[in-house]
Parts: sequence; structure tokens; C-alpha cells
Amino acid sequence: MKEQKLTDTEKDLMEILWAKEKVFMKDILESYPEPKPANTTIATLLKRMQNKDLVGYTLYGNSREYYPKVAKGEYFKEEMSSMIDRFFNSSVTQFASFFTSNAKLSQKQLKELRDIIDQQIDEK
Repeated sequence: MKEQKLTDTEKDLMEILWAKEKVFMKDILESYPEPKPANTTIATLLKRMQNKDLVGYTLYGNSREYYPKVAKGEYFKEEMSSMIDRFFNSSVTQFASFFTSNAKLSQKQLKELRDIIDQQIDEK
């Protein structure tokens, strides 16, 4: 499998693709706030993302309609797993401990997390 890690600028572009699902270059450019990036910048990003097998396109004459080849949820699931592997020695428990002690969660949020965990335990 090719490396799928996205740079911040690629993530911004993927957010547009995930939101619109299928989009032409002009629509991508319209989605950016001012100052808009150059066409060549977007084309370069799209090419890099195609090389990572994250973006595909359908050709209509001379126009390309781009689409994401990976779902947003799937991409972030893989990113999260990779982060847990790298920073927490593949230990979800270490990650959860770090997250709950450093995220400044309210008592209500901690209880909500506990409810989610309890629900997962009940389902297994």
C-alpha cells in the first residue's frame, strides 16, 4: 500500500473533495477562500494525492472530475491508528490515559466517554 499521509495543504484539499464528493477544478478553486491558490498549485496537489492513491478522476473531454478514493472516516481511522502506534507503543490504554489526563475534559465529558466504553463492552 502506498503512503497515505497527507500534508496540511493536501488535507485542506481533501476536505473539499470529501464535502463535494465529485468536483471539477473550477469548483475546487471556488471552494477556497481568498487569496485563492493558483491552478498549478491545485493541479500539483491533486497529482501528489493521486500518487498516494487517495484521489481519482473521470475524464470528460479535456475536463477531469476529481473524487476521493478513500472515505474521510477511513482515512482518519488509519491516521489515528498510526499515531497510537508511533507515540503510545500501539497501546490504546496509554493513549486513553494520556488523552483523559491532558485534554482538560469536564466531568460530564469524562462520563460520556465512560458511557461509550461501557456500550462497547456490552456489545462485545
